[in-house]
Amino acid sequence: MSAPVLARKPLDPALLAALRQRLGDRLSTSAAICEQHGKDESYHQPHAPDAVAFATSTEEVAAIVSLCAQYRTPVIPFGTGTSLEGHVAALKGGVCIDVSQMNRVLRVGVEDLDCTVEAGVTRKQLNEYLRDTGLFFPIDPGADASLGGMAATRASGTNAVRYGTMRENVLSLTVVLADGRVIHTSRRARKSAAGYDLTRLFVGSEGTLGVITEVTVRLYGIPESISSAVCAFPSIEDAVNTVILTIQSGIPVARIELLDEAQIDAINKYSKLDNPVAPTLFFEFHGTEAGAAEQVELVKEIAGEHGGNAFRWATTQEERSKLWQARHDAYYAALALRPGSKGWATDVCVPISRLAECIAETKRDLAQSPIPSALAGHVGDGNFHLIFMIDPNKPQEIAEASRLNDRMVERALAMEGTCTGEHGVGYGKLEFLHAEHGEALDVMRTIKQALDPDNIMNPGKIVRV
Repeated sequence: MSAPVLARKPLDPALLAALRQRLGDRLSTSAAICEQHGKDESYHQPHAPDAVAFATSTEEVAAIVSLCAQYRTPVIPFGTGTSLEGHVAALKGGVCIDVSQMNRVLRVGVEDLDCTVEAGVTRKQLNEYLRDTGLFFPIDPGADASLGGMAATRASGTNAVRYGTMRENVLSLTVVLADGRVIHTSRRARKSAAGYDLTRLFVGSEGTLGVITEVTVRLYGIPESISSAVCAFPSIEDAVNTVILTIQSGIPVARIELLDEAQIDAINKYSKLDNPVAPTLFFEFHGTEAGAAEQVELVKEIAGEHGGNAFRWATTQEERSKLWQARHDAYYAALALRPGSKGWATDVCVPISRLAECIAETKRDLAQSPIPSALAGHVGDGNFHLIFMIDPNKPQEIAEASRLNDRMVERALAMEGTCTGEHGVGYGKLEFLHAEHGEALDVMRTIKQALDPDNIMNPGKIVRV
């Protein structure tokens, strides 16, 4: 969708001078830097901020926000820029706060299975830091996103079927509010009944209620045994029914990813693999040697009942990394099928019992459309994506992709699903929120206005004010 039209005014020279005095050369008004910070990985139209402030601490973020509040100037947080719904677009201009230099691991509680990091720490950086502790952080959205951005967008990814999403794995946040106040949303105890759950309020708030500067997350022990496999199926329905029966059987599989034949063809070419060009499931099993082996045998039996007989295994770290990197490169692999194309990535999630029906109806729509596309998904929790490879210079292709996307979202909502399982709202999914939430959207707007009365925190995202 196109960005909402919002009034934009030039940055006040007095604010610019105050920020430059505070930050020195860590404040940039360079056109190239601003343009880089006004776009994400999506097809959505970018909107550059007027200035980019590279913060190095919570105190500095608070000082920047306080100054912006004084001049009623928009504030847009920025981590790594890997979001997919226009989250970082500066729709009203203003100041982008880049937290990438806030990249310290502040504390690791090995005994408590948790750690606290600054918002700019990325998931790969954290797991590298944890390598010698026997612990790991499991949330894997594919991109090497920042933990602050992952919390802000309520990210999940390939491991969500076993380990949950950021919603389940964030224990506490440090947040700078719209008036510059710094709050800690909870303490480190694993449970609490004291007051409103502010942590969950800010997880998924996309910078519209405050700037997340520190994140405390759950950690997990590295499994004794990890094995991965791919298995091709005669049809999408057979693959999806294998997923549904696996989940309903209570098998604690760590990852189940579905790629259709178009996506498999793309990653074969892009990643130099030789998978059969057919609907394919990617599996990963975690546990003890005996436990993982039992999971494998149960899933093989279920897959065999649906025509999936030839499991191809990856047991070494190198083989598993190659396999999952190919899965993570699916977006770029799809674009490589049509050089010069731009990716339009969709995202819906439905109850697992409706997944086969939702995908089948979606595939029927695709079969009647000239737009090339590929399907991939974290189907273990009912979440799947399409990638449309569109020519951005052809309005008819953009219109057709928009039509297909709208139909898919409407279908998911009709099945009591959601318009976005993990990409978030940004401004790209703004139009679908009322259909999904009804009167509850007004409650969200009330919260937004209470915490940000001047609407300076990432305006134009999630709710209209």
